[in-house]
Amino acid sequence: MPAYQRYFGWVAGVLQGDFGYSFSGRAASGVDRSRAVVDLIGPRLNNTLFLASMTALIAVPLSLFLGITTALYRNSVYDRVVNAVTLTTIATPEFFVAYILILFLASLYQVFPSLANIDASMTMGEKIYKSALPSMTLTLVIVAHMMRMTRAAIINLLASPYIEMARLKGVTSTRVILYHALPNAWAPISTVIAFNLAYLVVGVVVVEVVFVYPGVGQLMVDAVRTRDIPVVQACALFFAGTYIMLNLIADIIGIITNPRLLHPR
Repeated sequence: MPAYQRYFGWVAGVLQGDFGYSFSGRAASGVDRSRAVVDLIGPRLNNTLFLASMTALIAVPLSLFLGITTALYRNSVYDRVVNAVTLTTIATPEFFVAYILILFLASLYQVFPSLANIDASMTMGEKIYKSALPSMTLTLVIVAHMMRMTRAAIINLLASPYIEMARLKGVTSTRVILYHALPNAWAPISTVIAFNLAYLVVGVVVVEVVFVYPGVGQLMVDAVRTRDIPVVQACALFFAGTYIMLNLIADIIGIITNPRLLHPR
């Protein structure tokens, strides 16, 4: 059967919820023990979403706090230190950050395990403990981007005429940022948050491989190594769908939070 026919047949199956069967269970003896792709991805997807949620709950509030405070104390020592740390983090590959954390927090000082091999039988506390290093790695990577975008968006709005009017009325700097600048900065901030949340699901392949985390990224790497095409196709479709959905949500939030777009003249 030609390749294009196989592809459109696979697309037709996906629309019906059938992602095909994995090649990995096919024995050389001819006995077919292959498993459905959905059965392989389901548990891995839960693990990836758990890691992404755990990281997002830490990274998003932390990045907003750092972005707001650095804009509030712009050009101070605190602002310069935070900017220097975030620039260093952005310039460092995530696998290097992961190895540094493993060296200090798992090898020299055995605070967390170096392998995040979680499973469904573990309690929530055990999962959080074993996923601590992957979550810290992802947090350090994405906080820098979100913090700098938050800071830049707020500083850009601080030069607006309505901000100057609020200051002339005697409004404090904290109230100016929280009640006047921040609500109008949600559009660019929500966009960069959506991009980084998409990275938590789509771009965790390297982090999952380093920590041997049983997620979708690790599954895709294993499938590529064994040339398991149905699993690779399903993982790629999941990554693409997640990226598109989060960007759509960011665009909707940007329209809702911007009155000029929500109520055009």
